Amino acid sequence: MVDGLKVRFWGVRGSISCPGAEYARYGGNTSCLEITAGGRRMIFDAGTGIRTLGVELARQAPLDIDIYFTHTHLDHISGLTFFAPLFDQRSSVRMWAGHLEAPYTLKKVVGHLMQAPLYPVSLDIFQARVEFREFRAGDTLSCGAVALHTTPLNHPNGATGYRVDHLGKSICYITDTEHREGTIDHGIVELCRGADVMIYDSSYTDEEYQRYRGWGHSTWQEGVRIADAAGVGTLAIFHHDPSHDDAFMDNVARAAAAVRPGFAPGGLPRVLVAHEGLTLTP
Repeated sequence: MVDGLKVRFWGVRGSISCPGAEYARYGGNTSCLEITAGGRRMIFDAGTGIRTLGVELARQAPLDIDIYFTHTHLDHISGLTFFAPLFDQRSSVRMWAGHLEAPYTLKKVVGHLMQAPLYPVSLDIFQARVEFREFRAGDTLSCGAVALHTTPLNHPNGATGYRVDHLGKSICYITDTEHREGTIDHGIVELCRGADVMIYDSSYTDEEYQRYRGWGHSTWQEGVRIADAAGVGTLAIFHHDPSHDDAFMDNVARAAAAVRPGFAPGGLPRVLVAHEGLTLTP
């Protein structure tokens, strides 16, 4: 790992994984990002994309890893129990969540996922040194020399947005959240103020959103509005709806580029559509 800030996308889909040729270019795995900086590896969410990440990381053991959850809906945790480093006794894995209210804890949530009749084995199957850590959305965290700022998001059962800062560069991860029409989410704007990259919940278009109020998600057009209000360099459209195949996402990419053309000061496009395997270095 180099010292500079970098993000790689391992899963970009929302709600449910989508195999099939029509999802080949953008990818069908659910949410998982890998951010590296300052010699530390931070994983955000454990959707089905984390399985492939784990296969690659297993070759590098022993590992010291932090996993930060935006929230614990199934599409963001369904790959966790297939994450290979959890089964290597040489590795350490810390899991973090900032959205849960009593009586729920992150350990209880993962434990409930891994119990009969939903799962054949329990938490005891993990061989790595595993810690579960709680915080409150809005807290400031640190991962070595890397600073993480957080904010609560508007999502059923709660969610947390993150900003990762290192050596004057910043990446924000904002999913799952629902905007309020006619007003901007000032908490998100302030968290993302001047960020180099903002990864944003763009499950719908503005037109589609009319059918999905209350589902806890936003639109790529709202992502543009927030990015412009916050002075964000690059908006990464993320959390693609399972009904949006490659052809649909190509249309979104063209429409978004027309609204937010050109390049950010660091050389990245001012807007792009995230796909599996994409790596961004602000």
